[in-house]
Amino acid sequence: MKKTICKYNKVLGVVKGILPFYLFTLLPLSVMAQTSAGDSVLNHLGGSRLSVGGYGEVTYSRNYYSDHVSRYSQPEEHKNDPSHGKFDLPHAVVYLGYDFGKGWTFGTEIEFEHGGNGLAYEKEDEEGGEWEQEVEKGGEVELEQFWIQKSFGRAANLRFGHIVVPVGLNNAHHEPTNFFTVYRPEGENTIMPSTWHQTGVSFFGRYKDFRYEAQLLAGLNADGFTNTNWIKNGSKSPLEYDVANKYGVALRLDNYSVRGLRIGISGYYGHSIGNSYPRNAAGVDDTYKGQVAVGAVDFTYRGHNWIVRGQADYGYLGDAEQLKYLYNRVNKKSPYHHSAFVSKNAYAWGLEAGYDVLSLFTPFTLHPSWTSQAAKPSAPFTKLYVFGRYEQYDPYASATKGISYNYTAVKRMAVGVNYFPLPEVVIKAEFSKRFLKSAYNDEPAVNISVAYEGFFL
Repeated sequence: MKKTICKYNKVLGVVKGILPFYLFTLLPLSVMAQTSAGDSVLNHLGGSRLSVGGYGEVTYSRNYYSDHVSRYSQPEEHKNDPSHGKFDLPHAVVYLGYDFGKGWTFGTEIEFEHGGNGLAYEKEDEEGGEWEQEVEKGGEVELEQFWIQKSFGRAANLRFGHIVVPVGLNNAHHEPTNFFTVYRPEGENTIMPSTWHQTGVSFFGRYKDFRYEAQLLAGLNADGFTNTNWIKNGSKSPLEYDVANKYGVALRLDNYSVRGLRIGISGYYGHSIGNSYPRNAAGVDDTYKGQVAVGAVDFTYRGHNWIVRGQADYGYLGDAEQLKYLYNRVNKKSPYHHSAFVSKNAYAWGLEAGYDVLSLFTPFTLHPSWTSQAAKPSAPFTKLYVFGRYEQYDPYASATKGISYNYTAVKRMAVGVNYFPLPEVVIKAEFSKRFLKSAYNDEPAVNISVAYEGFFL
């Protein structure tokens, strides 16, 4: 018996040495509770040189509150406004991956948002309801990832190109099967880019129970910061390229020591004022730095038929009181024109939990890992999670020069179900409600979606 085990270990060691490293990062979720979205193009590769996959969502919402531009400035006048509904295609994504051999791989993620073509317009609440063409190239088509990678082993990998910035829970795990709500968790999606993707260089790897990543990136652009979304639009560019006058650094560390649990910390630091085109050589743009610092902690637990996720994010913006006077923001012909102040601080935290009620009616206990369940042909995968979520966030958490926008402080709850007929397909339904400060009207809604995520080749 000992000889057999010894021989098996030797064979396993040889196999690990010759197969691509990423085949051995796909451990059961009992060991690796959740993979990183930064690896999403490679997470599900089956050994073929070419891989094709993706994810997508179709949604319907009925919002039982006013959509009038003055609903916050004149809330009493819009308290009894009629409801409004919408169908949407928030994301339709195609993954392409290719293994060149000798540790060299290529990956790309092509994303179609909200239909993905033409230009989009929006009513700008902060500008009195003016119709404006969106800075973000319309209902866009984007390359969310586009990189070449050299792998030296499981512990050391270099990635060059357009990459996901894994700060917070939502950016690191943004596929629709990785959250219960119909739309991406609202707090992080409000205060930070989502999905946050920029051009740069990444070093990452896995060692024992840890996954680590460090990135050097093009900086954010303070011209895009707003009072209602903080730094969210700072990674977007209306130009044919991303300006890189300033730079930023992102770090992430995940631990998987506890069975079924992944816990991570992440952060970002960089300068944002002056990272724009044209770069003003004088005045506010040249004098101030606009330091952006974000810290986040998040976790995911899968086990005993439960999935529980949580995150907390806090951000600081230096020289916030100066942003209103930046050259591109005061110029009404600029795509960055914005007259509101931006907050020095922003925060978001949230917690969601779901229980698979179908497990109460099955004669066996399903393993918390998708992988191990698939290995049991006699065990149906079907799951029905009943979930609840609560979160709080505020992109304008500190008044700048005494100016307040109290409607930005939000408490939100959601309850609903996620039905998984297959591991790759989910049908979601929820009732949600935003609780605003007493001067404003609360915002209830019903949301429904069908989504998928997987590889086809």
